[in-house]
Formats: sequence, C-alpha cells, structure tokens
Amino acid sequence: MPEILASDETCRLIRLYVPSNQDLSDMCAFFSIFCDVTRMKMLSALCIDELCVSDLAALLELNQTTVSHQLKLLRDAGLVSTRRNGKIIFYRIASEHVEKVLNAGTVYLLEVLPPERMGETEKRTG
Repeated sequence: MPEILASDETCRLIRLYVPSNQDLSDMCAFFSIFCDVTRMKMLSALCIDELCVSDLAALLELNQTTVSHQLKLLRDAGLVSTRRNGKIIFYRIASEHVEKVLNAGTVYLLEVLPPERMGETEKRTG
C-alpha cells in the first residue's frame, strides 16, 4: 500500500464518512433521474403545482405518451406521488428534498454560467 500523505485525522474522517459502495450506487441511481431534459422540465413544472398528465403534456408541449412514461419513471424512483380526483390523477413532487436538489442545481448553475448564458436563465426565472 502506498504511503498516505494525508493526516491521521483526515484518514479517519474519510473512512468514517465516505458512503459504502451500495449507498453510492443508490445515490447514482437517484441522480440519474435528473439526467433527462424531459424529466427535468416535468419536475420543474411540478415544483410549481400538482398537474395531471394532459395538463403537463399541453403546458410543456410534449406527447401525452411521453409524459405518462416519464411520470412512471419518476413515480417508481419516488420523486413524484399521486392524488386521484375521480378519474383524473394529479402528480406532485413527493418530497421537499426533490425541490431542494433542483434549487441547488439552479443556484449552482447561476454561479458558474458565463454571462452570455445568464440572460437565458433570468428570462425564464424573472
């Protein structure tokens, strides 16, 4: 084993706090859900209010079949939950943690985007 230059305290903290491979695998699966533009669009809309499939499709200009498929993935991943009102199913963000992840990503991008890209984000958020 190569000599470690980090302090004993740093080594202790790393051994204590770096997640297990299984936990890291679960985290990768969680974050992979955010790697699709359509899902991100849908999650962003659902952060504003709960919506049914037809409203999501119309508002985001997406095919209803695509919306249904992506909602199933989001629901299976635990990111969205549902509420039934008669025959209509409304989808909403399942946890405030999902909104916090989206907000953290937005804040990060606002800090690192070059100035010429800032206008694109401000137009949409302003």
